[in-house]
Amino acid sequence: MSYDKSLAVKCINGTFVGTKTENVISYKGIPFVAKQPVGNLRWKAPVEYMPDGGVYEAFNFPKASCQEKDLIPYQGEDCLYLNVWTTEAEPGKKKPVMVWIHGGAFTSGGTGIELFDCANLAKEHPDVIFVTLQYRLGALGFLHLSHLPDGADYPDAQNLGLLDQQMALKWVHENIAAFGGDPGNVTIWGESAGAGSVTMQPLIKGSKQYFQKVIAQSGSPCQTNSSEEAIEAANDLMAALGCKTVADLMKLDARTLVDTAIQTIAFRMFPERDGRILPLDTWKEYANGAAKDIIFLQGCNKDEMNCFVADWGVENFKAWAKNRKTKKYAHLLTEEEKAKIDSFCREGAVEDWEPDSRLFGHSWFIDAAIKMSEIQTLAGGKSYTYFYRVESSDPIRKSAHFEEVPIVFAHPEFVEGRPYDPAFSKAMRGMWVQFARTGVPSPEWPLYDLKDRKVMVLDEFDIHPAKESEVHIVDWDRTWFLTKYYML
Repeated sequence: MSYDKSLAVKCINGTFVGTKTENVISYKGIPFVAKQPVGNLRWKAPVEYMPDGGVYEAFNFPKASCQEKDLIPYQGEDCLYLNVWTTEAEPGKKKPVMVWIHGGAFTSGGTGIELFDCANLAKEHPDVIFVTLQYRLGALGFLHLSHLPDGADYPDAQNLGLLDQQMALKWVHENIAAFGGDPGNVTIWGESAGAGSVTMQPLIKGSKQYFQKVIAQSGSPCQTNSSEEAIEAANDLMAALGCKTVADLMKLDARTLVDTAIQTIAFRMFPERDGRILPLDTWKEYANGAAKDIIFLQGCNKDEMNCFVADWGVENFKAWAKNRKTKKYAHLLTEEEKAKIDSFCREGAVEDWEPDSRLFGHSWFIDAAIKMSEIQTLAGGKSYTYFYRVESSDPIRKSAHFEEVPIVFAHPEFVEGRPYDPAFSKAMRGMWVQFARTGVPSPEWPLYDLKDRKVMVLDEFDIHPAKESEVHIVDWDRTWFLTKYYML
């Protein structure tokens, strides 16, 4: 094979040849497993990569994990790959590494979309290496099977996506030095389900050795199921498919499996607090200091749930919220708690969808982000916390979930509605990258503490620290108690 040796990097599982555009070198579609999870390996733990002396082209993005077919063009069960962006290494210098884990409610997403192309980031910050990875999603990555008659051979099925991520992080740890990266200075970074993932990884046995810092945008370890919830979702899917055993499921093609899961148990396929891979109480583990040696940058957006109202449509969102409230937690809440929620949700509401948007915004994202800062600090760890308030021109979205992602990826063309101030966008990106370099996002950004609870307010023309009590992120009386229920 003839190839440009200046663009070739020798890794444990092969030599990978990238492509160069201007000063950025990209390596796309590097496998981080020895065998892809197809055939008899469906619902099996990832197979660790092996030494390989071959030379491989790393020119193209991989298939995404199977999901709703219109979301991403190329999909397949053979999806366990990662991508690397870097610039030419400087002799004697090791670059910090930022590893992105995508979101998508654990049922959608991938690395092959233009938004997550890190070329712009690498060009702007040539002293940092950027990595994006994929993992199994939905019914292929988070489906409880061990309770079925032949399920004993599938003990990891409920958390395979997290194990895939762990294997990718191991690959980065053992191979990134060949790209000029520092395996001792790795930040794992994600938004939504990706943020949930990066806050769960510190709780998985063996993972903490692979990273030192975490950036969690609008996500936390509350994005999980109990075993009872996971089994109930699996049983509902089995009934819809007319299946009784794992053997029955194995006869189905991935398209049928995934499409039926989306129709029947969407937003019910989450990592499971199984007591083996994930602890039974993730909050308790953090409070007990499980991650106190890891530095966190985390936060939330002012109008988180408005994203779902805008994307699904008002009536669809209202129907979903009504169903969720009825089935998920109505029987758990006391009358006093219900009264508190009702009072909070209706305060200042104008549109009829706003009460539910406020409720789920807090129970899924906002209060959980602050709880992460609270318990990490209480345990003796470090947390830098932000509150994003920049509003798009969309009257529903405002400062919605995901609005900040195009900013931190240096893709302003994907910002909803109006463009944002370039100076603000660059400053926000700079804080993320500086945190990855040093563990401190900026000299002006104070650590979260239990007295003043200072956060960095991200306003478009006024980035400034403030006490939580000044910006009123959480209603400590009327919404804070929601976090004990995980995701309502």
